[in-house]
Formats: sequence, structure tokens, C-alpha cells
Amino acid sequence: MENTARQSSTSGPSSATSMPQTFDKIPDVELKSSSQNGAPSGSSEQASSVKVSRDGVLRNRAVEGETNASPPACSLPPEKVFSIQLGSELFRLSGASIASDAPSYFSQFFEEQLRQTESGGNVRTLYIDRDPATFREICRHLQGYHIHPRDGMEYVKLFADAQFYSLPRLVSRLFESEICIQIGDRDFQVSRDIFSGPGDSPNFFNLGFAILFATPTDVFPGLQRSGLLRPPSIIPPSVPGRSGAIFAQLIHLLRGYPVHIQNESHRLELLRDCRYYHLRGVEQRLIPHHISYNPGRERDEILIRLNDIRQSGIQVVSDGSSPDASTFAGWVHYARPFVDDNVYELVIEIGGQSTIIDLNTMRAEFHGLAKARVSSLVQVIANKLNLPNKAPLGLMMMAGASKTSASPGNSPLSEDRPKIRIDKDADITVDNEAYVPGNDAFGSPIADADLAGEEPPAKRKRKDVAVERGQWMVHNGQWRLRVQPDSSRQLEIVFHAVKLDVYTSQRVRNRKRAFLG
Repeated sequence: MENTARQSSTSGPSSATSMPQTFDKIPDVELKSSSQNGAPSGSSEQASSVKVSRDGVLRNRAVEGETNASPPACSLPPEKVFSIQLGSELFRLSGASIASDAPSYFSQFFEEQLRQTESGGNVRTLYIDRDPATFREICRHLQGYHIHPRDGMEYVKLFADAQFYSLPRLVSRLFESEICIQIGDRDFQVSRDIFSGPGDSPNFFNLGFAILFATPTDVFPGLQRSGLLRPPSIIPPSVPGRSGAIFAQLIHLLRGYPVHIQNESHRLELLRDCRYYHLRGVEQRLIPHHISYNPGRERDEILIRLNDIRQSGIQVVSDGSSPDASTFAGWVHYARPFVDDNVYELVIEIGGQSTIIDLNTMRAEFHGLAKARVSSLVQVIANKLNLPNKAPLGLMMMAGASKTSASPGNSPLSEDRPKIRIDKDADITVDNEAYVPGNDAFGSPIADADLAGEEPPAKRKRKDVAVERGQWMVHNGQWRLRVQPDSSRQLEIVFHAVKLDVYTSQRVRNRKRAFLG
């Protein structure tokens, strides 16, 4: 009779009306005696050990006498209903739902209420001045449903209230979920580790929205939560001044897919936003470059522009051509930071009509930003070789208006004009016409005569007007960089021409001009 009464009180619908503060138990976990179902005597003991875990799942209580069992996170009766009012809306949650994410603000409040009303009094309703719509989603979470924020505004509301209510499981889930970011007029959901690639962190997002990339234990550093009326307001991650279409392509690239570069303007847009978001690894993948194997030189080469070179990728590799073991000679190599695992022989492109070649002295003069960048590049190479800063590698420092040429071993006077060399295998276009150098090459050759301290042979006078001794104005040029000893055994840098597009007169330069319309 006792078991029958227990069945009727747990599964009958009348119990719901007579006891409005309790939930009906799940029918398939009714407790029956062994005499009713024929089970062995131990089954009754096992059935009586059923309890609700903090996840809201029915599990077996530890066997009596076990010493390693941890105390439950919540001691609320799973079948009892508790009332929570937010604004004008009243919510009712069972102890099982509250215990599914405990300890929390709710579990601690109602546990204290139960201790104060042990004599059987009514449990007070918890009043909270927060958003009912957000709490409705939190109730779904407590009832065992998976919730997912749809946009940045909903994400930060859930994030703030989960912290305010001290819901450990919801906080952990939000920290593992994707982050909602609005770029321009588009919403994106990106994983937290998508910006963790080499060179991509720290970046605009984990610095500008650090609270969303923090750890669950350090969300509001320095904030005293005791007596806190409400959590600090959190601004949804939003970058209104950037293009959502460009950001979508960057995310596409970060996910491992290739991005088709439509034209140079498109590339500049991608690079501009990469620098804005401080995604340095992605930037290095997008800069214009070309990596190829040169079978004639039996080396891998990388062609890259002067303004895209970063000092961390520069290396100088000896080629073993110096007969003296104490004298260094080799080519400058380069590897894109964060991207390339191997180094390649560097072919540098210098454009913008910023180079003038003096065919009498075989030196190059750079102007504008190119001059500053070349000076910085040569200084970095000197630092890599542990050379003194004074006139590194024969580069002469500017000190006055004198135009007198100086040798690399002299004191730093005049202009910083490095040596150049134009071999017969260089591709040269002079005044829009192909020019093939003779068997002899321009400039001091890399030969035993140089290493022995002898002067280079005298340059032959050419009949071709285009290459008469004078000046070449370089529209665009590609160079290899070689470090070698000069006649005085001092290291110098020599620019070896690979491909040159030059003109010799203003008329030819004007021919290259285009009309604005």
C-alpha cells in the first residue's frame, strides 16, 4: 500500500494541482519494490540512489561508505519549483534546472531561503532588474537546450548576464563558442582561434575586444563582484568603418582557402585592412611576390618589392667563392616572416623611377623613399654581419653637396651610392628597345682580380648612343644583392642587375606618360 501511494503521488496528475510548487517526476524512474517487479533485493537500494546531477541528468548516487564522492554543487530539491521575476515577467524553474548550472546566484539564493524556512514557510520570489528576453534564453540553457547567440548584441547580453548570475557552465560554453563581430554592415561569426596563426596575434580584436578573448576567471579584472547591482555594460564587437566584403575574404583566407586577387587595387584593399587589423601573417601571404627555382643558378629565388621587405627575414648566405677563409662573400637571402620556412635568394624590385645609374662610376643613386629604404636595408645587412655602423658595406653617408665619387674604403663623404654591376645575362630595355650587353659586363666583375685587390679592367667605349657613358634613369629595376670584399679587403655591397627598364632622355620618359582621362 505504501508503494502504491508513492506511485500515485509521483505520477498522477492530481499531484500537480494539489502541490503547485513541485514538478512531476519523470515516469520512467519510478521507484518500485523488489516484490512488485521481481528484481533482486539490491535493485531497490540502487533505485533509491538516483539523484539529479549539476547537468540536469539523472545519475547514480555514490555507494554509501565511499569517501571520494564530492559534495553536490547544489542541494536544492530537484522536484521543487522556484520563482524568479525579471521586470514584469515571472519565471518558474525547478531545482533540477537550477542545479544543472551551479553553483550560481540562483542556487545560493534559494538554498539560503530553504535554510531560513526550514519550518515549512514559503520561499520568497527572487526579483532581478534585468532583461527578460535574455533571461528567457538562459532558462532554455538551464532546462538543457543548446542556445546560440545570433548576433553581437545578443552575444554580449548573454555574456554579461552569465557572468552576473555566475553560471559556470554557460560562461564556459560562451568562451568556447564563436564570437559575433559586425564589420561594416555585415555580421560574422568567427572562431576564437582563427586569429591565432603565426604573426596574427596580438591583433585588433583580442586587443580592442579583450574582454571577449579573456579567460573565464579573468573577465572583469579588478572588479569587486560582491554587492554588484549589475555587470558593466559591454559594447558589441563592431567595426563600422571597414568593409564587410573585404573582411569576409580575409576570413576565407584564414580558414585555409585561396583568395583570387582581381587586380592591384583589390590587393591594396586587402593589405590595407590586414594592417588595420594587425594581421601580419596574412599580410605576408598577400604581398606581391614570386618564388621560383632558377636552374641556371641552381637556387630558389624570391622576387619582392623593396617596400615589402622586413628586416627579420633578411639573411646573408656565404657561397664559398672567397679564396680566403677569413673573408666573407655571399648573396643576400630572404624569407617572408611568419610564412616561409626556407630562405630564398633575394631579387629585389625597386620602381617608381627612383633610381639613377651613373655609367661612369657604375653606382646607383636613389631618391625619395627608395633612398631611405635602401639605406635601412643596407644597415640591416651590416648588422647581420656584425659590422660597425660607420659607412656599412661601402655605403657612403651624405655630408654636404659634393658630387665627388668616393671609394668604399674612404671616409663617409658625399652621397650614399652603392656599387652596381650589369652582367651580360641582365635583361635591359633602353628607351623601349631591347638592349643586349656585349660579352663584357658593366661594373667591377666578381672575379679573382677583385679578390686579389686589382682594379677592374677599363670600361670600353660603346658606339651605341643608348649606352654612352652618362646616366640611365631606371623606370623599374630588379636587383640581386651580393656582399663581397673590395680591393682593400673591406666588405661592400654590390647591386647586380637582373632586369632593367631605363630611359635616357625626357622625351622617352614623357612617352611613358598616360593621360588622366
